[in-house]
Amino acid sequence: MFRCLPAATELLALGTPLPPGTVVADLTGDRTASIMTPVMTPRRPGAPGNGRNTPLATDTARAFLHAVPGHTPSNDSTEPVVELYSRALVPTAHGSLEMVVFRERGTGKEHVAAVKGDVSGYEAVLARVHSECLTSEIFGSLKCDCKDQLDKALAAISRAERGVVLYLRQEGRGIGLGNKIRAYALQNQGADTYEANRRLGFADDLRRYDVAAEMLRQLGVKSVDLITNNPLKVQGLEAEGVVVRRRVPSLGAVNPHNLGYLRTKRERTGHLIELVSPPPEGNA
Repeated sequence: MFRCLPAATELLALGTPLPPGTVVADLTGDRTASIMTPVMTPRRPGAPGNGRNTPLATDTARAFLHAVPGHTPSNDSTEPVVELYSRALVPTAHGSLEMVVFRERGTGKEHVAAVKGDVSGYEAVLARVHSECLTSEIFGSLKCDCKDQLDKALAAISRAERGVVLYLRQEGRGIGLGNKIRAYALQNQGADTYEANRRLGFADDLRRYDVAAEMLRQLGVKSVDLITNNPLKVQGLEAEGVVVRRRVPSLGAVNPHNLGYLRTKRERTGHLIELVSPPPEGNA
């Protein structure tokens, strides 16, 4: 186990392969986090690149953030990672939804569940676990399909008898807004979304799923039909005890600015993305 998260991520960023399944622990916070390193596979002779090893694109061990099993946080380990702070019905463009706010212990971050109907005690609740994307959801950035996925998930639960969208404050796959914009600058120079993260010293994906799992537990959800294209999100939630009954594809519109990003996610990290082009202008 590596005890220094920045040092280990720097090794990954430099292309230094760590042993498959290595757990990298960050002991600086009140809850230890870890990265499961990707399995490294030699680059094929003649393939483009710098000659270094590269992560196996479809391997299920690709990096994701999770709680270290058996670790006891510095605060009371019996306390949940989030606490329910407030809730109220709110009229929205997708109908009346109950907004349930959870506060994360230690950081004070506020995450929200948008809930349609009664989900407590029910199986197969239609659900999406969605990470904040200020650039697309507020400013209309076309570099990703996050806003489109969020809007379609909200529309889907509004049509269902019951459902929930969890909105998590983990911008830029967990690296934060400022670093996300730094990564965008590298992408403007030719790096793809994962290469940019590594050049900044981050793993491919630093999102965590313990918060989402605890939110679902406190809402009383027994199992979910998960709206996602990401197999690792399914695995991450299941590792935290969430019962995922089935995966529901998340369809986002393609535009010239996000096509390369979506293809990279599909080819490099095994996302099950269906590239749906928008209808031509003037068509119904």
